Amino acid sequence: MGLGGLLQALIAARPVSRERAALQSQRRLVLLGGLAVAVYPLAFYTSMRLAGVAVGTVVSIGSGPLASGLAERILDRNRLTARWLAGAALGLAGMVLLCLAEAAQPRPGHASAGATLLGVALGLVAGTTYALYTWAAHRLIGRGVSTRATMGAVFGLGGLLLLPVLLATGAPLVASWTNAGVGAYMALVPMFTGYLLFGWALAHVPVTTATTLTLLEPAVATVLAVTIVGEHLPAAGWAGLALIAGCLVVLTAPPRLRRPGTSGLTFQRREGSEWQAWRAESS
Repeated sequence: MGLGGLLQALIAARPVSRERAALQSQRRLVLLGGLAVAVYPLAFYTSMRLAGVAVGTVVSIGSGPLASGLAERILDRNRLTARWLAGAALGLAGMVLLCLAEAAQPRPGHASAGATLLGVALGLVAGTTYALYTWAAHRLIGRGVSTRATMGAVFGLGGLLLLPVLLATGAPLVASWTNAGVGAYMALVPMFTGYLLFGWALAHVPVTTATTLTLLEPAVATVLAVTIVGEHLPAAGWAGLALIAGCLVVLTAPPRLRRPGTSGLTFQRREGSEWQAWRAESS
């Protein structure tokens, strides 16, 4: 993630330089986002190491939408809509079923109770920092900073903060060509290209929607594990995938058109995290 962040900063050097005055005026948001970017992978991967891949992933990614909803509610004073709450509930229920299905699989060796609890706590830290850097980037874009400058500044700062981690623990990345290839892929595809698309999306959808849609990530990983790696997924796991699919349908379906009377039509559209209704008089 650090290397991907530095690449973000490199390709955004001109926008960052051109908008440095705007970024300077919003330096608290940039600092908050950069710190959250640096803490997130450390907490996430340590959570998986201590509590196991399934539990660590579920807690880290599954708590992100809840944390983002609370951030918008507390920091932006936005009202959480029934639609978002329904989508988040479906997605989190699906994540829990996936977690239970994975935990039911036979695994050589199990973490101690203390390590599991610490792993769960770090997963909550990861979900919170994920929500924070998403909120900070969305807020910067909403205040007029371009997407490229925002992502370059926030993720570039996070990458710089992660450089000491690379120097201290990065020896395995150059231990073999295979390791180097995997590291290059991780930096270029999910961390660089993925977050370029994520930054573009933040300019078009609310924070709560963006973070809830990322519940698709462990669902795709599970499908790949079944179809490519050959792992077995019990019925509870497939039910979890179905619930996550339902979550995505609820969040991405277009708003309904209602006819309250003969005098006009009522439309609904998304503004931030609130649904605003207005009446258009018929001709």
